[in-house]
Amino acid sequence: MARPLTNYYLLLGSVALLLTIGLLMVLSSSSIEAYEKYGDSYAIVKRQLMWVALGVPLAFVASRVSHKWVRALAYPAFSLSLILLAATAKFGVEVYGNKNWLPLGPIQIQPSEIAKLAIIIWAAHIYANKDRRLGSLHQMMVPVVPGMVLATLLVVVGRDLGTALVFFAILVGMLWVVGAPARLFALCLSVVSVLALGLAATSPERLDRITTFVDPFKDYHGTGWQPAHGLYAMATGGVFGQGIGASQQKWGSLPEAHTDFIFAVLGEELGLVGTLLVIGLFLTIAYATLRIARETKDPFVRYCSFGIVIWLLGQMMINVGMVLALLPVIGIPLPLVSYGGSSLLPTLLALGLVVGFARREPAAARALAQRRRARATGLSARR
Repeated sequence: MARPLTNYYLLLGSVALLLTIGLLMVLSSSSIEAYEKYGDSYAIVKRQLMWVALGVPLAFVASRVSHKWVRALAYPAFSLSLILLAATAKFGVEVYGNKNWLPLGPIQIQPSEIAKLAIIIWAAHIYANKDRRLGSLHQMMVPVVPGMVLATLLVVVGRDLGTALVFFAILVGMLWVVGAPARLFALCLSVVSVLALGLAATSPERLDRITTFVDPFKDYHGTGWQPAHGLYAMATGGVFGQGIGASQQKWGSLPEAHTDFIFAVLGEELGLVGTLLVIGLFLTIAYATLRIARETKDPFVRYCSFGIVIWLLGQMMINVGMVLALLPVIGIPLPLVSYGGSSLLPTLLALGLVVGFARREPAAARALAQRRRARATGLSARR
């Protein structure tokens, strides 16, 4: 673990394995629905392959660009994300009570997924500029907290409670890493609790979904149908699972099997071993990224890395909690595994940035340079 390239290889290996598992699970969980809708069992996974083929090169580019270039995009990206969130609140398409999709010609995008990365880069850029002044509460708060609250309110207007909670987690994580006092977290938690209850109360459908997680079988044929069948899938999987492709719940019983509830299909087909493997891979990404944040001398790298960890790990925990009926069903995809380009592309870009941070660690950079020189020397000798 003390080798120079440990963080780099932990990140690459974990991301590659999660993408592979995600493609296998999207293929398995979507094959029935794809055949019924399009007459082709591979229709949905082909789209996911297209997003992966687009996202991996973008992640590679993100890993090679300089910090100055990324920071130069902080304000434009944040401004664009606010515009897209406002457009979604006004013109967005409502799905299951949440207005979080924005139609752009022949495709629909989810601007809130793009905004997660934009917000983290923007906040990290500001805090890096203020690094020596963060002992003041005013410097911690302005303009990051008002900006992130504005983005969250735009999501709340679209009635997307799940994304609003992820935004709140990012805000709390960024405030924690810059050393905000404990009373500020108590205030934030109180305000968000009131807003979440108010948001739930304004939508009978959402209120039913939130209260059902306490006992999914109470309204089995109504709002409890999805979480109940998610539990059936997890219970059927046992320790080693039924085998890839052998899920029964994906045959129409489990809604959103290839998106929000793909973890349930994974648990049914790969069992406890498969679910623990996926969770372990996310924890490995978090471990490597936090090592980078702890060891770096660049404040932007520290804050950006920590924000990305909070985003991905928080979203994973919410998604797994939904499937296990420990949290309400609030429509959050599992990063790198669930189907959807709107979620996958920003996630790969974020991880590309973190891989770039790992490459630029002084010891890692020297080790990579030595390998390049050794490879070049070997090629010259062969010639």
